[in-house]
Amino acid sequence: MLRIHNVKVKLGKMDERKIVSQVLNVREKAIRNVQLSKQSIDARRQNVHWICSFDFEVDDEDAFIKTHPQVQKVKPYQYVYKQANDKKVVVVGSGPAGLFCAYTLACAGQDVTVIERGKKVEERVKDVDALMHEGILNPMSNIAFGEGGAGTFSDGKLTTGIKNHRLRYILETFVKHGAPKDILYASKPHIGTDYLRKVLIDMRHFMEEKGVCFMFETQMIDYSSKAQGYQVKVKKDQQIQTIDTDVLVLAIGHSARDTYELLYQKGLSMEAKAFAIGLRIEQSQEKINQIQYKKSAHSPYLKAAPYKLAVQTSEKRGVYTFCMCPGGYVVPSHHEAGTLCVNGMSYYSRNAKNANSAILVNVMPSDFESDHPLAGIAFQRQLEEKAFKLGGENYHAPVQLAMNYINGTNYPLGKIEPSYLPGYTLTDLNQLFPAFINRNLKEGLMLMNQKMPGFIDEDTLLTGVEARSSAPVRILRNEYLESSSQGIYPIGEGAGYAGGIMSAAVDGMVCAEMILREDKNGSC
Repeated sequence: MLRIHNVKVKLGKMDERKIVSQVLNVREKAIRNVQLSKQSIDARRQNVHWICSFDFEVDDEDAFIKTHPQVQKVKPYQYVYKQANDKKVVVVGSGPAGLFCAYTLACAGQDVTVIERGKKVEERVKDVDALMHEGILNPMSNIAFGEGGAGTFSDGKLTTGIKNHRLRYILETFVKHGAPKDILYASKPHIGTDYLRKVLIDMRHFMEEKGVCFMFETQMIDYSSKAQGYQVKVKKDQQIQTIDTDVLVLAIGHSARDTYELLYQKGLSMEAKAFAIGLRIEQSQEKINQIQYKKSAHSPYLKAAPYKLAVQTSEKRGVYTFCMCPGGYVVPSHHEAGTLCVNGMSYYSRNAKNANSAILVNVMPSDFESDHPLAGIAFQRQLEEKAFKLGGENYHAPVQLAMNYINGTNYPLGKIEPSYLPGYTLTDLNQLFPAFINRNLKEGLMLMNQKMPGFIDEDTLLTGVEARSSAPVRILRNEYLESSSQGIYPIGEGAGYAGGIMSAAVDGMVCAEMILREDKNGSC
């Protein structure tokens, strides 16, 4: 198989074989099995176009490369599973880290049990709908807890800043279980919450056929060490039972505050870590398309435009966009009564009227009220309780025009209707944050508007509070991913080692490989 990179392609031009033959100046019939392997959008100029890479076959690859030096050989990716051992494994949490840890172990033939406090996707959707449309919160089944983790009700972004060969395996696994095939070549792939739910169900059925035991609506409430391994105490429907295991994987997610407290009481080494706090910004998707795609804003070949911005304020605080959802919705992501937290979600089509993104400012452990390892959780909770009160104490979100927040004015809402459900309350978001967060958010917003003129206009909305961009805690682990207690593996975003679906899934796979390694000198 051969590959050619950086091919400029006009929007809508779809004859891949002809494109490659023209670029290489060879006859079409000399090229076989042409496949698109990478596609990105170049929107730097008025005429937007694609930049593509293509894989293809010819009769004599070595001779072809000599006459076409811009072409290179590639080998199909293949992940090699390690051999199973006799260890029993309990995975706590079914987010991306726990899911891909369990999946990798199952494919190797390992004995795996997955414990998840939330519900299966099919039932979880009903509880999320009840919160969004009736204001009824189920503390154990919501956007934070349940099959697939918090990412199930998100944009389903499959982008990451890490470089790792396992990323290809993860994408191929998603496609195998029903994801759109374009995630294999899109430069900014996303699966959408609608496809992701279907994929999760198919992955679960596949793993169950491999022998994985899923225990939904089941919470780990304690564990204790025994001669070899651990005894895990779980609760379901007020009934308590114990499970013996050799290995305990903690893929708990960044909202498992009671589990953090348990782990702290059990003496697991952990520390407070930096994270970020802010608001959701909501704009007209049509306007974002115009800014990003210029003359091509209405092209039928382009989906809703994303953006990504990062600035540094005069106080040296980083302010940045996060989890930008083109054509999406602002959604509730809290799980505790009397609190309110928001996130972003979109479907695969990304066809809603509004764009939204988190606007976050970095906060450091030195900003917390104490040096306790769980001080960041207390910081989050205080802001979420304030947001709940500002929203009217009925799970409505506090909302304000961006320019009102920045300038201290009080103009009514404009053309953009807030997408947040179950509802919203107009308020002064300056009351939500400590002064240093307000200062840096306001400065950051204005700097972003300078970078991307039109980013903020008279209709732009802000919704609070976005408090769970990442874990405020890191559970310490060694090079083999084990915690201070041997045989306990803290992984993923909740453990402080990932920042999204893909990096968490990679962490889960590496954990599986560590569990399957032959000796302590092995590496992955």
